[in-house]
Amino acid sequence: MIRVLLAEDQAMVRGALAALLSMESDIEVAGAVADGEAAWRELQRLQPDVLVTDIEMPGLGGLDLAARIARHELPVKVVIVTTFARAGFLRRALDAGVRGYLLKDAPAERLAEALRTVHRGGRAIDPELAMEAWTEADPLNDRERQVLRLAGEGLSSAEIAARLNLSQGTVRNYLSEAIGKLGAANRIEAHRLARQKGWL
Repeated sequence: MIRVLLAEDQAMVRGALAALLSMESDIEVAGAVADGEAAWRELQRLQPDVLVTDIEMPGLGGLDLAARIARHELPVKVVIVTTFARAGFLRRALDAGVRGYLLKDAPAERLAEALRTVHRGGRAIDPELAMEAWTEADPLNDRERQVLRLAGEGLSSAEIAARLNLSQGTVRNYLSEAIGKLGAANRIEAHRLARQKGWL
């Protein structure tokens, strides 16, 4: 029996996934939560075999949750089910130790088969997305990504510096590097481009 925890912020999707997986004789939905922090708590309490998570959720998102699981070496395998068909998200997911990455518009039977594959120790990655992921690498480092994300939220260099305990000059340097790497005209365009590629 494969014990699964679902983390999905949209109640209708969460319910549909639970109902779909419950029809499989070898899969048990041990729990279903609406955000990453709740998933983190339930992972430790329920100790499921597989976590099925969305990428974007309130608070702790799926990619950050997967990275936290890897850092703490929890024995759960992670499968992401998302609407984001962006190679940058897949690369970040793989870097975080994710074993499966499926799009929400995939046929329903693909999810159960992906869970079985991942549970056996394999990978289940959308093939077209996998090819695309290796053609264009993310040029940003973690700090540039962090600074650019905050700039995209409308924070000034001074506000970003205060939040990250950096000097304003250092923040400006990170923004300048990110803008240059992305070939953007300014921080707003750089943020937009990085989001489109799935790098933020």
